[in-house]
Parts: sequence; C-alpha cells; structure tokens
Amino acid sequence: MRKTLLVFGLGGTMALAVTITMSQGTNPLDPLKVCPDTHKLLFENAVVRVIEAKVPAGANEPRHSHPHGITVYLANYEVETKTIADNKVSQAQRKFGTVTWSEAVVHEVKNTGKTNSHAIRIELK
Repeated sequence: MRKTLLVFGLGGTMALAVTITMSQGTNPLDPLKVCPDTHKLLFENAVVRVIEAKVPAGANEPRHSHPHGITVYLANYEVETKTIADNKVSQAQRKFGTVTWSEAVVHEVKNTGKTNSHAIRIELK
C-alpha cells in the first residue's frame, strides 16, 4: 500500500513529495493475519514475499489485500471473487500449472468448487 506525503519547505516555496510504502506486515488486511489457517509464508526478502495458499472446497477467505504480483496455480479449482473497490463479483476456473499477473487488490474469495485450492503467490514489494 502506498501513501504520498507532501512536505513543504520554508515559506511554502519548495515542496517535496515522498512516497511511503506500507509493508504487508503492518497492513491489517495482510492475508497472513486475516487468513492464518489457509495462508503460509514460504519466503520473504527486501524484494518479494512468497505465500502458499490452500483453501478447502466451499471455504471463504475474508476480506484481505495483496500488492501486485504473480500467482502460480497448483490445482484445478473454481473461485468466486468479490473486489472491494467496485463490489464486482467474478467467477473463475483455476488450472494446474497456469500463472497469472495481478494488480494490487482488496478482495474476498470463495472456493466454489469441489476441490481444494492450492496456489503460490509471489508478491512484489
């Protein structure tokens, strides 16, 4: 999550915009905090964070966020996703071995299929 701060110099003649990035670790919608039973941290460094997600068939993931990143699907399963910004609901079939790019998002997800989900998410910092 990025926040921009505007800092003014003496007399308001100079301005400096500074972008601050809030780490997922301090984000209250971090999936590791919101969904600890289904999300597990596999790796983290200054550049990326890698999360494994396993959601049982029929289970819901509460509202959580992700920065932009890549998801690798390790099972065939079906999901219903509701993006919070626009309340848009979409259905998708995830296929084993496929990879997708995702922009930053706040969403809720339900595994609507009959198989457990399994994915690795590589989040860019």
